[in-house]
Amino acid sequence: MFKSYLRYKTKTSLILLSAVSAIASIFMITALGNGIIDMYASMLRTDGDLIVMQKGVADTFFSDVNRSLIAPISKIDRIRSVQGVIVGAGAIDSVPIAGIYGVTQNRFKNYALKSGRYPKEKEAIIGESIANLLDNPRQIHLMGQPFKVSGIYHSDIGFENGGVVINIADGEKLFKKRASFLLVSLKDLGEGVDGIIAKIEKLDKDIEVKSTEAFIDNYNQFKIIRISSGVIASISFFMGFLAIVSLMSMMINDRRYEFGIKRAMGISQWRIVWEIVVEVVVLILIAFTVAYGISLLLLDWLQHIPKFQGYLSGKIDLPLFVKLLIGSLAMALTGALIPAFLAARIDPIILIHRGQ
Repeated sequence: MFKSYLRYKTKTSLILLSAVSAIASIFMITALGNGIIDMYASMLRTDGDLIVMQKGVADTFFSDVNRSLIAPISKIDRIRSVQGVIVGAGAIDSVPIAGIYGVTQNRFKNYALKSGRYPKEKEAIIGESIANLLDNPRQIHLMGQPFKVSGIYHSDIGFENGGVVINIADGEKLFKKRASFLLVSLKDLGEGVDGIIAKIEKLDKDIEVKSTEAFIDNYNQFKIIRISSGVIASISFFMGFLAIVSLMSMMINDRRYEFGIKRAMGISQWRIVWEIVVEVVVLILIAFTVAYGISLLLLDWLQHIPKFQGYLSGKIDLPLFVKLLIGSLAMALTGALIPAFLAARIDPIILIHRGQ
């Protein structure tokens, strides 16, 4: 097997390069899309079993919910806490755009302080990533408004670690809304959740309540990201493996003489095809391993580039790994089997007559 790789080392190298490029591009495109979805979904899941949004508004950025609902919702049985959040984005000093989060006091505990204290009125705490980018400033301007920096926090969620957190009252002045959504934490997720949702919705005809998981599964922005990354990744994958199939066909045709000798020695056609299948599988497994390693290194590198503020956080999960492995093997075998089968059928007498 390895002798054939060395005999056709140029074509083998090109196949490996094409396969590594195609597989790594799928890993990167899909992982970055998954990473964005995972970061925002993690923000919503933190202390949020239910999410309360403005009725008829699909995007959290455009939702406006009355914050005075926090008190009556908190009195409903089995509710542990209610947090108000305003999500927005804007210029922060020299940074053209970053996440700005206005939150109620009971959500501050989600931001682990590295230094300083939680903010009061006209104050802000800044994430580690943006603190490093701004060289740990004592004062910042959010969309032109001055805020004293009271502390620096760390968050495992890239969107938050590269953003700024302020009091929700200050967020209301910046973004002209009372709350983008309310996150409701329950004491337990047993039966009766639908009843709790109904009780909350009775409080205001302009709101709708969903379980956070249901909201994430149906969030339009996530669907757009998934579809877009899927289409781009599929095109890249198809183009890459088209090149692989072409190269494999050429390499297999170059080995017709070798196959003719094997047939003359009594080796069956199916055994020859099987040997080619094994060679292809080993080649693709090598390419897959290299592509996976390169993708992990690139994702880690992108995550630590200061100018990206930690927003490029990719995620390669087990389903993606398995699907891509099966897809890569299937595509390569599909491309190799037909020319292998045709080449293995060669009659050695025909080769002799042709002078090959």
